[in-house]
Amino acid sequence: MTTFRRFVADDLFRFNNINLDPLTETYNLSFYLKYLAQWPDYCVTAENGSGTLMAYILGKAEGERELWHGHVTAVTVAPMFRRLGLARSLMNTLEEVSEKIYNTYFVDLFVRQSNTVAISMYERFGYSVYRRVLGYYTGISPEDALDMRKAMPRDVHKRSIVPLKAPVRPEDLEWY
Repeated sequence: MTTFRRFVADDLFRFNNINLDPLTETYNLSFYLKYLAQWPDYCVTAENGSGTLMAYILGKAEGERELWHGHVTAVTVAPMFRRLGLARSLMNTLEEVSEKIYNTYFVDLFVRQSNTVAISMYERFGYSVYRRVLGYYTGISPEDALDMRKAMPRDVHKRSIVPLKAPVRPEDLEWY
């Protein structure tokens, strides 16, 4: 049995089985605590019947006017719990919060251009590539990101997902 519940601070001491994955971005403690305090509706975890954390999602609302949107900061599933529909359930929850609580125009996320499995999954969830962000991921192997978006019902004409023709740099992003 899987239970979806609010992600809480104590979960930070129990989520290594989820974060120990080369494609999962791991942040510092203060980063997670800021999200839990500022956007608790966007922080959800999945837990099995024995209390093992299986997956989580962190998000936020940001922007202004027609750029008011929900943002998926992190969604990740522990390797042993993949292919169970957990990512879809967590994304659905974030989209519902974006629509019903924050009344956003769209939801966006960034994904490594090389992560074809995740890109395909997001496309199945209704997301499309809005733009490429050059050198978004830094570190040992810098990489471009794809900014993927899904329009919410408030964006009746779906203007928020019309793709840009040219890539942008991280410093050109509206919120970075």
